[in-house]
Amino acid sequence: MKALLDHARTFGRRVEFESGEYRKLADGQYPEALFITCSDSRVIPALITGARPGEIFELRNAGNIVPPYGSPGASGEAATIEYALEVLGVQDIVVCGHSHCGAMGALKSGDDLSALPGVDAWLQLARPDLAQVLDAASDDPSLPDVAQGNIVNQLAVLRTYPMVRQRLDAGRLRLHGWYYEVDTGQVHELEGDGRFRVHTG
Repeated sequence: MKALLDHARTFGRRVEFESGEYRKLADGQYPEALFITCSDSRVIPALITGARPGEIFELRNAGNIVPPYGSPGASGEAATIEYALEVLGVQDIVVCGHSHCGAMGALKSGDDLSALPGVDAWLQLARPDLAQVLDAASDDPSLPDVAQGNIVNQLAVLRTYPMVRQRLDAGRLRLHGWYYEVDTGQVHELEGDGRFRVHTG
């Protein structure tokens, strides 16, 4: 923690705030994409994409899960999606899952999560639609089948949001599915045939 704190205390001296780039951020944000990904500390959207401050709007939670539209109660996820589309006008949404995901591992193993009721309730949102994938998935500890199946499912949930569907129908929004391998740094992109592939260059 000390190293993190030391870096935070010297951030203003280490970054060229006088260059004007950061001053412009005070005028507002104009991100290109909403990036929905896991809270996992090994997944760093700006590092993966090379994004600069102000270029991506992030939504992070355990398992990169999108709650069903109209779920009862307040939802930070629904609010973030709404704000990204209605206020910021993003034209791309990326759902990025990853290898070795603890949330997907918990779903695959079927562990008793009674000591973690919040986690259990949250994962229940993804569990039913992943049932077939969970039954058929290999024992690969990186859990590619489960993580990729979850990405596909969360994109499907996004499409049930009226504001998403309207923009898709009007050609004003694009959805992307990415699978990130934490041990190789490779990004696999979901293509039209339902397969994830690595593109280079």
